[in-house]
Amino acid sequence: MIIRNATTEDLINMQNCNLLCLPENYQLKYYFYHELSWPQLSYVAEDDSGKIVGYVLAKMEDEGENSVPHGHITSLAVRRTHRRLGIAQKLMEQASRAMVDNFNAKYVSLHVRVGNRAALHLYQNALGFAVHDRDPRYYADGEDAYSMRRDLTSMRILQ
Repeated sequence: MIIRNATTEDLINMQNCNLLCLPENYQLKYYFYHELSWPQLSYVAEDDSGKIVGYVLAKMEDEGENSVPHGHITSLAVRRTHRRLGIAQKLMEQASRAMVDNFNAKYVSLHVRVGNRAALHLYQNALGFAVHDRDPRYYADGEDAYSMRRDLTSMRILQ
């Protein structure tokens, strides 16, 4: 398994992985926007044959001059055939490290469905995210989302 920085050539395969794995889907231009704006923040996981089996799509948030630099995980997906192998955790760690190294990010945020127990376990127990807020009816189907954050200041010390 190889975790590497995503390239423009990967975007269609990332979108296909998204379509297979997640109920929230994005147009291809959204992937291009991320790749053109923050090329160092998104990563893919390739199996031994070079097939993309997972990805993380990440960005930096810009909330004005005085805001704290922070990243956001737009999407994380791993094909069912490759789950429970630590791939999602590795993808998230790579994206978080890149946020710190490239943009001096202080924290990273994400949204997760309140009913997605597997994702909540990964984010809270393996990656150290904490629930920051609850966003009612965040998803198109009306399900609430937890807004979660992970402090990245300890990563800065490890540089």
